[in-house]
Amino acid sequence: MEEKAGTKYAEVPQNEEHAAKDKDQPEGGAVRLQAKMSLINGVTVIVGSIIGSGIFISPTGVLVQTGSVNMALIVWIVSGIFSMIGAYCYAELGCMIKKSGADYAYIMETFGPFLAFIRLWVECMIVRPCSQAIVALTFSIYILTPMFPECSPPTESVRLLAAACICLLTFVNCWDVKWSTLVQDTFTYAKLVALFIIMGTGVYQLCTGHTEYFTFENTETDITKLSLAFYSGLFAYNGWNYLNFIIEELQDPVRNLPRAIAISLITVTVTYVFTNVAFYTTLSPLEVRGSTAVAVTFAERLYGPMAWIIPVFVAMSTFGAVNGVLLTSSRLFYAGACEGQMPEILTMIQVTRLTPTPAVLCIAMLSLIYLASDNVYSLINYVGFATWLSIGLAVVCIPYLRWKRPDLERPIRVNLFFPIIYIIATIFITVVPCIASPVDTGYGALIIFTGVPVYFVFIYWENKPHCIRKALASLTVTLQKMMVVVSPE
Repeated sequence: MEEKAGTKYAEVPQNEEHAAKDKDQPEGGAVRLQAKMSLINGVTVIVGSIIGSGIFISPTGVLVQTGSVNMALIVWIVSGIFSMIGAYCYAELGCMIKKSGADYAYIMETFGPFLAFIRLWVECMIVRPCSQAIVALTFSIYILTPMFPECSPPTESVRLLAAACICLLTFVNCWDVKWSTLVQDTFTYAKLVALFIIMGTGVYQLCTGHTEYFTFENTETDITKLSLAFYSGLFAYNGWNYLNFIIEELQDPVRNLPRAIAISLITVTVTYVFTNVAFYTTLSPLEVRGSTAVAVTFAERLYGPMAWIIPVFVAMSTFGAVNGVLLTSSRLFYAGACEGQMPEILTMIQVTRLTPTPAVLCIAMLSLIYLASDNVYSLINYVGFATWLSIGLAVVCIPYLRWKRPDLERPIRVNLFFPIIYIIATIFITVVPCIASPVDTGYGALIIFTGVPVYFVFIYWENKPHCIRKALASLTVTLQKMMVVVSPE
């Protein structure tokens, strides 16, 4: 019944006619996700998931921590290579453990429910809502910066506009998924237009000899600061593992998964490096450090009266990215609920709008809480610490399963050199920043550890007293009535 419910849940919000068809499905019929995604579809999923607001946020953060343009470009290249190695390791895991859910499924299979729940807790409580807050703040900054040419936008204005963006898109996703997918399709093109304009301008600038800023002058030698530079760089590459979340829907994953990873990661790395090169053909390191919206500063220097096009396209891109987090998070909640690790209310669907209203509202409320901090780079440090700790644990599954379960079928078998290098690098970028930014990483660790009592009280402790079970059931029913939602079953 869980598998059938999962398929309905994935399809109902997308098309009401499909939902009606699923309700007529015979109980004895085999209902499962169908492999309809081709290699090209896989490439577009990864590229579309990675390229978002990060490239418009991270250049300043990388440069501040590296000190020089050339070292910043090295960080961008190494971040791309690091992501490729991680994606290559995930190719073995994805073809060995053919379950949707990516690292959550791998950790569940390898280390059991406790660590899998911590991974789920990290994703739901930190990564998704915090990433959404970061993107919403970026949207707000790019909208407001042109209105305050002589100074930075007021903090309160930035937060309020970011909150308004989240609330508007929360309403859209709760009201009609067709609206949210229309927003996603429309605004996805905006980021590509902005990047092509910037890269084209950069090529012209290079051809006309604008290379004076490409030096190692003032390169930072403090290893702790360099580690924080990787948080900003890797934030822009976040999303390379998203294809593994839906591997059951990929045709011939043994052949297409590694190819999709290679094509997409090389494409993204080249795009990111050339975009940064374009910025530095025009802007000095001092200008980049002092800019809250580097693409706006770049446009103001070169495009004259047409400078408005870049902030408009970047704002559209980030607006679509906020929508994307809301649109995709419901599947993650449902995957956890199928394992009994998330509250049942978060799997439910609004009866008239056929939207995953509780999951959308939960993500939105958590994102609004993270807006208490308007420092984008502190939020990136929260996300970076939590994300790479979790992904590093998933990569540990490879050597562990080679040792414990050598009999598992491994259509793709990576050389152990790659997961070992990745694990060592992950330790570096999670431990060293604790020295450089103990407050930010401390908050991230604290939020992770709050998942421990939650697991033992709500999941591990099965024989709860009747009064507690009755209270939880009553709370679920009350929330159902408030939102008019029911189980997809």
